Amino acid sequence: MMTKAEVTSKTVAIKHIKIRSAKTFAEVREQLEAALPELDAQIVEHLSRNDEQAVKVYQDAGAKLSIFLARDHGALLQIAGGRRNAIQYEIGNPLTASKMTRHCLAAALYAPLRVVLFEDEDGSSVFEYDQPSSLFGQFDDERVTEVGRYLDAALEAALLQAAD
Repeated sequence: MMTKAEVTSKTVAIKHIKIRSAKTFAEVREQLEAALPELDAQIVEHLSRNDEQAVKVYQDAGAKLSIFLARDHGALLQIAGGRRNAIQYEIGNPLTASKMTRHCLAAALYAPLRVVLFEDEDGSSVFEYDQPSSLFGQFDDERVTEVGRYLDAALEAALLQAAD
């Protein structure tokens, strides 16, 4: 039985991805938000009530990815002399998250995924994020890493669609 807190650490390699677009920030933002719906809060209720029928309907007909939250980070820079175009998104799917966290609860640290969209100094739009499989791979559970690889492809496709 543990009587004191125990702290452990390890260094992990994370693959960072950057997608640049010649489109304006407003265009890319609009495309992304049109392609990825806001999270349907009902699915969280269905999961917590173990409503298998509703979950199956969502799994079969729902979006692969949804926007859980969007934070306007650009507004925070007003205090530093000027607002910038920068939005941080939490993107994911509660069903996909549950496929990982049932095997490793620590995977919840990265679900939903974080993506930032900003306008750089040249006026280009830029997405940046950490590759899901590299985040989830640190847990040394192939079932979790496999879901991460699925998310690699789904997230990249959604972001490229918005950026192209």
